[in-house]
Amino acid sequence: MDFAHITVLLDEAVDALLPERGGIFVDCTAGGGGHSEAILKRLPQGSRLISLDRDERAVLRCRERLEKYGTASTVVKTNYSDIVSVLDGLGIDKINGVLWDLGVSSVQLDERERGFSYSQDAPLDMRMDRASGATAADIVNGYSEDELCRVIRDWGEEKFFQRIAAAIVRARAEKPIETTLELADIVTQAIPAGARKKENQHPAKRTFQAIRIEVNDELNIIEPALRSAVERLAPGGRAAVITFHSLEDRITKQTFKSLEKPCTCPPDFPVCVCGKKPEIRLVTRKPTVPSDEELRMNPRARSAKLRVAEKL
Repeated sequence: MDFAHITVLLDEAVDALLPERGGIFVDCTAGGGGHSEAILKRLPQGSRLISLDRDERAVLRCRERLEKYGTASTVVKTNYSDIVSVLDGLGIDKINGVLWDLGVSSVQLDERERGFSYSQDAPLDMRMDRASGATAADIVNGYSEDELCRVIRDWGEEKFFQRIAAAIVRARAEKPIETTLELADIVTQAIPAGARKKENQHPAKRTFQAIRIEVNDELNIIEPALRSAVERLAPGGRAAVITFHSLEDRITKQTFKSLEKPCTCPPDFPVCVCGKKPEIRLVTRKPTVPSDEELRMNPRARSAKLRVAEKL
């Protein structure tokens, strides 16, 4: 099965987890198994890795790739938001490391039929788990203009969100918007020509990102999943998160900060009376970013950031 994907920040993320210490580790976004295999190679005998992904094709490829590691590897088709249920189902109380590689994979972007790309014509889908949930077409054709404004503004950080939402509503009144290139053209035409000329990226990039995030509920699940995983970390266990855009990174940074400094007492209180104690320490005060060499090999890694925290 062909599943070509270049794993981003591979060594940096795996190094941060300290797998040589052994224990139970979780790769929450296994994809094709790049990070998972790198962790397994460094685990001592008796340790274990649980790999999660909601994409059926990724799960099949990951199982094939990791089969040689026998009982040290368990691959589960599920959303990482269900990490607690997975651990409970496997009889696991505490883990020693957990990794997220957030966002959409290059494989998903490059598979025309998945409908993630604005440069290839395909049905509007964008689901990471193709077995469930609303498609991009459902959102584009079914959301009200106000709802489209919210999605494009909040998830895409697109300043022309009102123009784009209005253009989508006008276009679908004539006929349903069914393909990626139809939507890309509508979005492009809605953005002023002068603004399009100034951009160094496709005019539809932010809108496609926004709709993809809405389809997969990508951002709303990050904070609760991080908190749940940190709660299950053993002391000294580490959580590593790779993000690819500012919204993911902001949520990760703020969640780690609240776990590092949970005190809710007013600043002028001489001592803490709320009783909330730090749960983690930050291993990376500033995020780790790809090296120049990695960027030359994989330009798609340019926005990647790695943040790491350790359980106290």
